[in-house]
Amino acid sequence: MTATEPTTEVLTNGTSRIVIERPESRIADLTADQRMVVFSIFDDDITPANFDKADGAPLRVLDSVAAKLDISKRSVEDMGFWHRSVDYSEIIICVKGALRWETELGVHVLLPGQVLHIPRGIAHRSALTEESDEINVLIEVKVRDDLTYTGPEDALVND
Repeated sequence: MTATEPTTEVLTNGTSRIVIERPESRIADLTADQRMVVFSIFDDDITPANFDKADGAPLRVLDSVAAKLDISKRSVEDMGFWHRSVDYSEIIICVKGALRWETELGVHVLLPGQVLHIPRGIAHRSALTEESDEINVLIEVKVRDDLTYTGPEDALVND
């Protein structure tokens, strides 16, 4: 693309959507907090404290007051305790392996590609299962705001 070709830009704010035409494409001068970050969750440097022990913590990789992103790699031990977050709802995304999630709302085996939402204040813990791998990799997103599910109705586990 040359600098003289217009580019379309869409600005979003809540439910508002504004389309504008930019006269040129350019890379903005950014501060350190505005730069893109790219990393592999399979990198050996991404080794959380919960890799080989039940009471270890996931590795925090992105942090803000409103949301947090953690990488969890469970290998040999079940979480030997119940956990309840009073500040954040948790979104658990299984990338590799499988874990059984026991919650006050029920039990579910989370498989690769599946997403589990645990609302704020709900006690939960994870355990290995037959489908677990040598290393089970999860992405955990913690969100301060209440979340409303807007996807397909058949994904709702309990009504």
